[in-house]
Order: sequence, then C-alpha cells, then structure tokens
Amino acid sequence: MPISCIAKALLVWVAILLLAITNGIFREAVLLSLFIKSAAFMLSGLLLCLCIFVVTYLTLPWLGRGSPRRYWAVGMFWLVLTLCFEFVLGYIIQGHSWQQLLEPYTFKDGNLWPIVLLVTLASPYLAARAKKWL
Repeated sequence: MPISCIAKALLVWVAILLLAITNGIFREAVLLSLFIKSAAFMLSGLLLCLCIFVVTYLTLPWLGRGSPRRYWAVGMFWLVLTLCFEFVLGYIIQGHSWQQLLEPYTFKDGNLWPIVLLVTLASPYLAARAKKWL
C-alpha cells in the first residue's frame, strides 16, 4: 500500500476507535440501564459493527479505489491496530490479566467482540463491493 493510503487508513481507524469508545460509554451509561447485560452487549456490538461499516463506506472514496487485495490489506491493518490497542491498553496500561483480556472473545454475556473484529477486517472489501467497485 502506498504511504498516503496507510496514513489515510490510520486516520479512518482513529475515527472508528473514537466511535468504539463512544459506543462503550453509551453501552455503560444507557444500554445497561435499559436492558439485561446480554442484550445490552449484543445491541452495543451490533451498533459498533454498523458504525464501522458506515464509516468505511463513507470514507472509502477518500481512501481511493483499489484491488480486492488492497481492501483486505486495509482491513488487516485496522484489525492489527485494534488488537494492539486492546492488548496494550488492557495489559500494560490497565494491568488486566490475560484471562480478563480474552474474556470478550468467548461471546460471554452476549459480547460480540469477535464479530466486531471480523467486521473491522472485512468492511473495506464489503464497502467496495457495496459501491460496486469490485
């Protein structure tokens, strides 16, 4: 990927990260007071998946047209950034145990985190398909 595409992809990922943080705040402040824990986590996960796809769809023209390989590369870049952020923040900064860090990957209490990660990976490719660029 050209450096300009990497820089743009990084900026889009930062926007997605900010939406994910906002989504987590919304889940804790609103959804958990309205729904049981599993429903709140499922709604939050689905909302985050939708946000990721919409941001990707809207910013794809700015990222530029490319091959399927390029779209998968952007998705993989976002996935790696997300995982690094999760584990650096959780383990090094917050001091969580590995058990605590891996719990969201088990779908416990309706947590859809693995699906969110899959959407993060696939969104550039799927958005390009939705735009009929592929």
